[in-house]
Amino acid sequence: MTTPEPARFQPDEILRRFKTLVPHLRTDTLKRVVDVVQAMITGQTVNLSALCAHLPGTSSHDAKKRRAERALRDEQLTEEVFLSLLLPLLPTGKLLLSLDRTTRERGDAPLNLLVLGVIVNDYTLPLVWTALPHDGNSSTDHRLDLVKRLLKALPARRWKGLVADREFIGGAWFAFLREQGIKRAIRIRKNAVVDGLRIDEWFCDVQEGEVRCLFERAEVYGERMQVVATRSPVGDLVVIATDFRVQDTLKLYRKRWSIECTFASLKTRGFDLERTGVTQPARLERLFGFVILAWVACFRIGVWLAEQRPINVKKHGRKAVRLIRYGAESLTNALRWRLDGLKALLYVLMSPFPALGAA
Repeated sequence: MTTPEPARFQPDEILRRFKTLVPHLRTDTLKRVVDVVQAMITGQTVNLSALCAHLPGTSSHDAKKRRAERALRDEQLTEEVFLSLLLPLLPTGKLLLSLDRTTRERGDAPLNLLVLGVIVNDYTLPLVWTALPHDGNSSTDHRLDLVKRLLKALPARRWKGLVADREFIGGAWFAFLREQGIKRAIRIRKNAVVDGLRIDEWFCDVQEGEVRCLFERAEVYGERMQVVATRSPVGDLVVIATDFRVQDTLKLYRKRWSIECTFASLKTRGFDLERTGVTQPARLERLFGFVILAWVACFRIGVWLAEQRPINVKKHGRKAVRLIRYGAESLTNALRWRLDGLKALLYVLMSPFPALGAA
């Protein structure tokens, strides 16, 4: 019995397509991007030592590791480059955005990334991110800066709104979003004071599954907003300050969980982001850009495959396989063994996600 040879990967097609999106980028830099992203897909890891076995070429392990390290140090790979590669994938129409942090302790140098992205198919596709220089919550300045950076590439007229958890509150922050024309659906803390009374006093008797709102818009952190409350199945009081209609607010806010699904699929369920030894902020942001390119490739293929062959739903109601894993298995197989099937997948990878609600 003969063992099939792995497909010899030819990156020319990807290089040509990427070059049309970032024509100013040097070819050698772009080649490193393709090589590292391919290695992350097939290796499902961000650890540089583990990646070496998946980088193309016959050079030594140490030489391959130096090549990966050079990619993380390459100052050509700016936020604008990653946005140029990600924005063409966005679906048409208005987009709901989500903001959150992903963290992991590593000795004295925490991995603490503030991430803003677009909600697509129950995941959040990260578009801009900042490595915070400390552990714990982000500051108002960090949030303002992140949103301003994205607005340069994705104007507010494309935003349906922003959903965020209790960390992302404050008068200056709420006012800034209103001034930018961005609708808000942001959870507030139960000890927040609204019109002279604490939130947990306003809604102390709300029952599980019940939805209530204040009769009129109230002042929340200096902003006139609607306040909507419910109680979760585990008994937590969930109160949201919103610019949306009451009947839409909870439906939209539930989509905030999509960013947690993304973070989980970047960590132990996918690319082992926690295993990175990179801690220097600029390099960490660049590494996150690489892993997002690998992640979104698996995601895009997973969405396409689910359209062709829907994922089975098990008896407990959950899908048999997650979209990211579904795409990763097919893409890895094509990169390793089925070069003839790679062209069709490349076409999908360069196509936008289906319009929301169309898939």
